[in-house]
Amino acid sequence: MSRLKNALKHKDRQLTVAKISIICITALCFALLFVIYTFPSTLKILLPPDLRAGSQRPWWEVPTSTVYAFAYQTFQQLNRWTLDGTHDYEKNITALKPFLTPSCEAFLLKDYEDRQRHSELRDRVRGVYEIPGRGFSEDRVIIHNQDSWTVNLDLSVDEYYKDEPVKRVLTRFPINIVRMDVDSQRNPWGLGFNCYTSIPLRLEGKEEEKK
Repeated sequence: MSRLKNALKHKDRQLTVAKISIICITALCFALLFVIYTFPSTLKILLPPDLRAGSQRPWWEVPTSTVYAFAYQTFQQLNRWTLDGTHDYEKNITALKPFLTPSCEAFLLKDYEDRQRHSELRDRVRGVYEIPGRGFSEDRVIIHNQDSWTVNLDLSVDEYYKDEPVKRVLTRFPINIVRMDVDSQRNPWGLGFNCYTSIPLRLEGKEEEKK
């Protein structure tokens, strides 16, 4: 009888240990799921300088190629009207808000209202593209200080009205970029698009406006 009781007690201890183990494993799984869920989808990594090349770069310095890429991609997305400028332009401003400085956002919204009032958006399709041979180079990025740059984008602006081409012009857009490391989840670049440094400059090409 005593042997049976001992066997039952031993079995109860094993069941208790098994239950505790299951609870611990379950808690660990939930903890891992929480970590995975809250972990950022992207990580901002600053690469150290390659000393074999005999050059040094402070860790906080943003490469000019990165500044140029941010300026170009943001500006191109702002001016990507695939269906109708009336809806696309406003939608792009809203979607790119995390990348825009407050003053630039206000400028773009005012620009949207002005274009809307002058019927420059309805049924318009628009795109901007790099001019071949005029992409990134060091002299296209002017460094004001470690937190501010001017990027000269030489782009072709193509615009259509109801499938009819109405504009094709080559323009230099001087874009001001500033450091804006506010929300790495919504803006992993850590940069802010601050609109124009000065008035865009017409380079060459024809421009025809459909009335």
